[in-house]
Amino acid sequence: MASYGLYTHIQSNKRRSIALLFGLFFLVYLLTYAGALLADAMSYDASLAWLLAKARYDFVLAAPWVTLGTAVWIVIAYYFHQTMIDAVTGGREVTRLEQPRLYNLLENLCISRGITMPKLKVMESDALNAFATGMNEKQYSVTVTSGLLYRLDDAELEAVLAHELTHIRNGDVRMLVIAVIIAGVISFFAELIVRGWFNSGLGGGRSRSSDSSSDRGKGGGGAAILIAVALVALAYVLSIIIRFALSRSREFLADAGSVELTKNPDAMISALRKIEGRGELNGATSAVMEMCVDNPREGFEDIFATHPPITARIAALVKFAGGHDPGPLALPGPAETENDATAPAEGTADRPAGGPWDPGGAGTGAAGKPFLPDRPPLDLGGASSDSPQSPPGPWSRRQQG
Repeated sequence: MASYGLYTHIQSNKRRSIALLFGLFFLVYLLTYAGALLADAMSYDASLAWLLAKARYDFVLAAPWVTLGTAVWIVIAYYFHQTMIDAVTGGREVTRLEQPRLYNLLENLCISRGITMPKLKVMESDALNAFATGMNEKQYSVTVTSGLLYRLDDAELEAVLAHELTHIRNGDVRMLVIAVIIAGVISFFAELIVRGWFNSGLGGGRSRSSDSSSDRGKGGGGAAILIAVALVALAYVLSIIIRFALSRSREFLADAGSVELTKNPDAMISALRKIEGRGELNGATSAVMEMCVDNPREGFEDIFATHPPITARIAALVKFAGGHDPGPLALPGPAETENDATAPAEGTADRPAGGPWDPGGAGTGAAGKPFLPDRPPLDLGGASSDSPQSPPGPWSRRQQG
């Protein structure tokens, strides 16, 4: 069940992902051929065999330009995808001073596994969700919503961060970003072909060519158009299915990786229960939602859902990691947590009472202290000047005056 330990599963997952991505490139060329066939069917009154041969010839001429255009699209997305995502979500990078609780949790996880720490971002949203993005170590970032910060205790938040780090470590983030980029190319070409067909009057331009030849034959235009439309629809649907498969197959491993990092399956389970049904990011594109811990958007009868159901993920954690499912959790409304939102990084007001890090159950006081300091210790070598009773070392807690 543990993702980091099951390297054979990870490698197999990566091989399948690479194969799927090659399939996406194939779909781009399939769309190119379909577009050529549709254009020829609308331009020439010829037999189906002649139109198919003409479309193959046109495809060979267009393939280098299609390849170049797709490569340019990927390069642009490679360097600017994070900027585009931040523009959509409003995510902003935060430092240790701005979010000490969140920063310390992520840093501690990265140190424990020798992982290069990704950028840390927060987006203002009442939704409970998080996602990781990036193509390499210099670009990787983890974004969490402000709602997630307010509603999850330290252990649950740590579990979510470990989930996203697992996605990064396993290469899921890079593969998903590439798949979304290429699927975007396919959607663009498919829409371009369909718009061109409708704008031309649904085949009304056929027989415009004055060139005549006895070798062409006649009457194949209708069948060629049907084949072209079927190819466009097939490529588009397969691109969607491939994108969802890339995302959906990784969530169980990411949950397992979170448990191995934190050694706390109950924290991941309770985090999923709190996120359940509360993860919708208003204004976010479907591509962004596919990267999140949970995507509540579902298609027809769950066929097009990008994530396994929360209940299935929890059942796996209970079965293989020995976790305990508390069942659906009710959270207080926004009005009840309004005061907590004013200072999420100070004290423990934003952490629910009775969590794993609040053995006293009161949410405040000595029993409710978090296991990490509220802010970075300034004196790394000995006892702080304002707290002579505190033991020396980086984890000595400074007294708040």
